[in-house]
Order: sequence, then C-alpha cells, then structure tokens
Amino acid sequence: MISPDDRESDSGRADAGCASESGGACACGAPPRGSLLSIGRRDAEQTVPHADASGTRLVPQVRIPAGVFVMGDSSGDRNPGDGESPLHEVAIDTFSIDATTVTNEEFARFVAATGYRTEAERFGFSAVFHLALAASPADILGQPPGTPWWLGVRGADWAHPGGPKSSLEGLGEHPAVHVSWNDAQAYCAWAGRRLPTEAEWEYAARGGLGGAKYPWGDDEPGVGGAWRANIWQGEFPRTNSLDDGYLTTAPARSYEPNGFGLWQCVGNVWEWCADAFDAAYYGASPASNPPGPAAGDVRVLRGGSYLCHISYCNRYRNSARSQNTPDSSMGNAGFRTVSLDAHEMRR
Repeated sequence: MISPDDRESDSGRADAGCASESGGACACGAPPRGSLLSIGRRDAEQTVPHADASGTRLVPQVRIPAGVFVMGDSSGDRNPGDGESPLHEVAIDTFSIDATTVTNEEFARFVAATGYRTEAERFGFSAVFHLALAASPADILGQPPGTPWWLGVRGADWAHPGGPKSSLEGLGEHPAVHVSWNDAQAYCAWAGRRLPTEAEWEYAARGGLGGAKYPWGDDEPGVGGAWRANIWQGEFPRTNSLDDGYLTTAPARSYEPNGFGLWQCVGNVWEWCADAFDAAYYGASPASNPPGPAAGDVRVLRGGSYLCHISYCNRYRNSARSQNTPDSSMGNAGFRTVSLDAHEMRR
C-alpha cells in the first residue's frame, strides 16, 4: 500500500491539491469510482422510486427570494481549469431549498420506505479517507497512486461510512454520505423534489452577500479562533489537529447559518448539483435561471468538505466548483434538495 506521505511535496503540501489546470476533480474529493479499482457490473438495475414520501421530511426548508447576483469568483482565488470565470450576472426565480444537507436520519426514511440500495452497496465499495477507515486490511480493494489518502473500501456505504466496522450510531443528524449523484436523484424521485441547479446553489450559499468569498463574508474560517466551517486543520493528509472538533462530518446544523438561513454551505461535505460540469459554461450560460449544460459525463459538486484546507485546497468558497462521475460515492459528499412547486414545474 502506498503511504499518503509518499505524495507530499517539499513544501509539505499534497502535490495533487485543488489547483488543477485540467479542471480535474479536487484531491479532497474522491477520485471517480473507476479510479479506485477496476469495476465490474453492478447488481441488477433497480426501479427508481416514485414520489410517494409519507410523513414530514426531517429537513427544514428555506424560501429563497428572487434576485440577481454576480456568479463566479471575484476574490482572485479561483482554480485554473475549474471555470469560475468569467464573472456574470444571473437572475434567479424564487425557490425553496433544504436548510441543511439531507441527514442520515432522513436518508434512512427513504431507504426504509423503498428498499433502495445505493450504488456503493450495489458496486460493493466506496471511497473512504484513510484516517476514517473502519475496516480490515482485506477490505481495502484499491488505492489510486495519485491520491493515496483515498481508499476503495469493501462494505463502505451510507450506513457504514468508515467501512464495515463502522455504523451510524450517534450520526443521525450528520449529512448522509457515500451517496452518488444517481442515488441523490433516486431520493428526489421518492421525495418529489430535485437537486438544485449550480446557479441556485451559489445564489443560496451566498446568503445575500454579493461578491463575498464565504457565506459569512471574506474572513477566513478560523479567524479569531472561532471556526465557521468544518474544514481540515493541521498537515494534510497525515495529521488533523481537530481544532474545530471534527475529523470527518459535523452535524448538519453546526456553526452559524448564512443570511438566508442555510447551514454549512461550505465545508463539511461536498454537495451534488443537478448540472453537468463544463468549465467553459459560464462564458455562454443564460442570464436567467441557467439550467447547466445540456449534456455531460460528469456532474457538479459544490461547497468543499472537511478535507479542505487553504494550504492545498481552497474549494470551500462560494464560487468554487468541482466534479465527479454520477456513479461515484465517497465519505465526504452528500446533497440538499429543492422543492418542486407549481411555478418551478412550469419552467
């Protein structure tokens, strides 16, 4: 097995950090599923659940007012190849969005009601950060040499986030992870909801602060010793000093909500958006309610995660973008959803 230390540069930073000029996925986001090991066929295809959610959803809603904002990076901290520019004005209609990411408790309701098996379960493995591993060595099925801190772990899934020796005990209010874009779509079909567009996500994440780097403004997350987001502290990928109290996920309602009332739009877990990823899309996107590219092989992720740090990965900003294949799952990615009201159904 390759030690994560083997990929450290002379400066102590991970060589494969986020500043990818090719627009590749961030190193704090897991590699595509096929990079972890050679994948065979999934279990038999399953029927996507119908919109038949019963009872009250456990994720509160926030109504976002219609408005116009400037989308893209205005701080100068953009990553080459990610397509955070050009800055462009976007008009967004009003919509309702989850105040938090979908939690384990809520995702468990979906699974219990439908019998749905996530792609991590159907493929038999998912991506786990090496310090979060809760599995036997025999369960480590793959380790990409470019990002050896990521492990393909047999038995890792939404209910076993560190591997087969882990559980959701005490994690009911944490974000559901090891959920692929396809899995998030299945949940949306059951709940009668949808994933946010990338433009909706950024508008909501900004919380009314136009041009700000973060949901709270421009100050870095740990200024004054009071952490405002769950990101990495210490020397990645070997040592996390746990200054914010968390090695992996924090409860979805941790820290302070933004001006719109949304919790943890940056840090904690990456969030899937509906859009296909295209680094050139901003140069030609519509000025009103952009839906994203018409087609694409990878999907947008937003917000960064508990593995981000300014020394090697600054994608925990409002405008930062990443991407992965729709069948990929990992221990630091989840999702939040948007309502399908009558106005939006007509769009």
